[in-house]
Amino acid sequence: QVQLVESGGGLVQAGGSLRLSCAASGRTFSRYAMGWFRQAPGKEREIVAAISWIGTTYYVDSVKGRFTISRDNAKNTVYLQMNSLKPEDTAVYYCAADRNPGSALSTTLARDEYDSWGQGTQVTVSS
Repeated sequence: QVQLVESGGGLVQAGGSLRLSCAASGRTFSRYAMGWFRQAPGKEREIVAAISWIGTTYYVDSVKGRFTISRDNAKNTVYLQMNSLKPEDTAVYYCAADRNPGSALSTTLARDEYDSWGQGTQVTVSS
């Protein structure tokens, strides 16, 4: 497993922006896909975005065009840039690391594919 530490959450008005960061340690970061998930009160944890080890990306439809996932392998860090935030984006956001190295992006969209999770960071968007 890998240790993950998120930062960057907070309170923002609708239309604003936040950038989440997730620093990883404990294994070869560059060989693993990374994902961002979120969980709102009373709802299931859902995938928001994923980035494969070669940099291909996936976004859930509700954030396409507003969120951008990226990774800096030199810093062992994955980012989630969130623009044009909406109240419905309010949730605890978690980063996660894929359990298998070198996975194709299509296999990294389910929660079960991830074996390491950060502690979560709260994002609150006010209307």
